[in-house]
Amino acid sequence: MNPNLNALQEAVRFMHARDRFLVLSHVNPDGDATGSALAVAMMLEQLGKEYMVVNEGETPEKFHFLPRFNRLRNLSKNPLDETFEAVIAVDCADESRMGDVRSLFASGAVLLNIDHHPTNDGFGTVNLIRTDAAATAEILYDVAVAAGLTFNEELALCIYTGLLTDTGGFRYSNTSPHVMEIASQLLRYGVKPAEVAERCLEEITLAHIKILRLALQSLELSHRNLVASLTVRLDDFAQAGATREDAGGLVNYCRNIEGVEVGVSFVESEADVVKVSMRARDRVDVSAIAKELGGGGHAKAAGCTIRGSLQEAKEKLRLALDRALGVSSNE
Repeated sequence: MNPNLNALQEAVRFMHARDRFLVLSHVNPDGDATGSALAVAMMLEQLGKEYMVVNEGETPEKFHFLPRFNRLRNLSKNPLDETFEAVIAVDCADESRMGDVRSLFASGAVLLNIDHHPTNDGFGTVNLIRTDAAATAEILYDVAVAAGLTFNEELALCIYTGLLTDTGGFRYSNTSPHVMEIASQLLRYGVKPAEVAERCLEEITLAHIKILRLALQSLELSHRNLVASLTVRLDDFAQAGATREDAGGLVNYCRNIEGVEVGVSFVESEADVVKVSMRARDRVDVSAIAKELGGGGHAKAAGCTIRGSLQEAKEKLRLALDRALGVSSNE
């Protein structure tokens, strides 16, 4: 049997076999994580199941247009006195990416792990991992088809949002014929592509502009100008009146500089906690670097969280980039 088909069928059986589920995505969720988690919620509704969708922290407000967004529970603000026997994790490259939500797992809980990251180590009881998929949402489309579920505008919108955001508006190299075929099908259910693109890719906050202005002042080039990086410090957030959400996407300004192979952003999210995001062109697999530093992702888009000072985080990444590029940061 086709291994992908077998894994799809296992995932469907998992969803049929239980009555109540904990649904989660990764910490600091993006469009694919959020769209996928809510798509799972609506699939479970069709199957007559109960569920709770929980994240460790806030979900970006820009995704508030997605159906069931109000069902997303922020565990840091709304603790939950319940444990779950059945868990569905979407878009989590490894166990640590689930964050504090793991405290809600009952002893002996079974877990369905649906993901597309090459660094995923198969931490689930049932693993549906397709590294050829552009987004976890792409896999969920196939799950819905395999389960014989009914597509409607709400389900289509969640899956389309995951596809759109993880392909950079269908511009990245992971945009496959299958992705475009799915997107075409989803539009038939009433998804309005211009509106979704405006909300997810175009519209930015004034606070984002303010934090960008500060971050660009820190722009550095290294490794024979193959690496560009910028830094956001805690006091920058205060000065700009910005939140961590407003700092999203800054790494792309580095990656898009002509001649740069790796773009990096260092965001000091709290004292001695640095979120590192990396974007690459062709010479470096940044997922390998991220995994080495306790994170994960894809060859061209990855990240990690380093506990320590900004200087310590930069030094760790500098050494990793020296090895990956075969070029010293001082050259």
